[in-house]
Amino acid sequence: MNSLLSAGLILLLGFIGARLLRFIRLPNVTAFLIVGIIIGPHACNLVTEEIFTASEFFSNLVLGVIAFSLGESFRFDKLREGMKQVMWISIIAALGAWLLVSTALIVYFIIMKFPIYPAIVLGAAASATAPAATVLVIREYRAGGLLTELLLKVVAIDDAWCLIFAAMAIAVANAMRAETFQMSIIFAGLGEIFGALLIGALLGYLSSLLSKFVKTREELLIYTLGLLLFNVGLSLALHISVLLSSMMMGLVIINVAHENYKFFEVLRSIDTPLYLIFFILSGAHLDFDILLTMGIAGILYIVFRTLGKIYGAKIGAKISNAPKTAGDWLGLGLAPQAGVALGIGLVAKSAFPEYGNYIFTIIAATSVIFELAGPLLTKYSLMKAGEIASTE
Repeated sequence: MNSLLSAGLILLLGFIGARLLRFIRLPNVTAFLIVGIIIGPHACNLVTEEIFTASEFFSNLVLGVIAFSLGESFRFDKLREGMKQVMWISIIAALGAWLLVSTALIVYFIIMKFPIYPAIVLGAAASATAPAATVLVIREYRAGGLLTELLLKVVAIDDAWCLIFAAMAIAVANAMRAETFQMSIIFAGLGEIFGALLIGALLGYLSSLLSKFVKTREELLIYTLGLLLFNVGLSLALHISVLLSSMMMGLVIINVAHENYKFFEVLRSIDTPLYLIFFILSGAHLDFDILLTMGIAGILYIVFRTLGKIYGAKIGAKISNAPKTAGDWLGLGLAPQAGVALGIGLVAKSAFPEYGNYIFTIIAATSVIFELAGPLLTKYSLMKAGEIASTE
């Protein structure tokens, strides 16, 4: 089977699968993942190696599109009212997941006479949320309201906290492992974060200034895609966060001039097939055999990450005087986990030769579960909040 035939199958089977699974009211993102698993190498093997080779390109592009689109949620004139709530909910939900997962795993590792530093790194990875699944569920069901707005903003900056926590966790883990505290790792992690924000801000400002030379909608689409690809490629070349740089670019563009909403509007006209390919290829990569190696540590990770997100969001909402609906249901919308957590797992795999593979295996295995169950939980939370009018 050639690559074009595989690509055609991905689009058509994704469309058909989403339609069929809609009868049991599954979100499209879950349907795409299931279709990906079925056509992937661990089942029917209908995807060519060339498509898998290109999956990294699609993943980075779609993550850039998602993060850029999230930047639109950070219009300063609209943020003033709810920024206190967003900051409190996001940081406490992220901290809650980190602390609960790390504590539970430390206790388990002590009982099993296992080194405890992997627990600190795993807890930091647990603080991440996958924005792609959340955004796609919101768009699919045309959700709207206070909870939806808060969820989009919290998801947008959740991974920023995760990257900070991960830099700290890896530094602490190295100190526990080598008995010398390595401040250089913390500075390197913070440098990547601030570098991503700086690059995104500069590109966003320049993009807005040069947009006056764009005359038609077609030109705007080419211009916007070119900017996204350039930003993603530059971020990868500089080893900084694609998510943070893309989000900052979108944030600056929407705040420099309100008419810049057209950047996001034109992107929405073509991003659906990109999302479909992204999630089907993600599903095709999932190997359920890895779940068998997860063990008790993986179960503890799933349970305490979920509790950390739910109760962290509840506490953050109470501290910031957010409406009760946000405290009750926002935490469930933070369940999806994928790209950033897996990235931390890959860093751990190379940083800790002894237990890095163990850390990555747990993150990969739990990501399978959270990416399948997460969209369902997000949909449920929005329904309970009354922000999805109909699921038909």
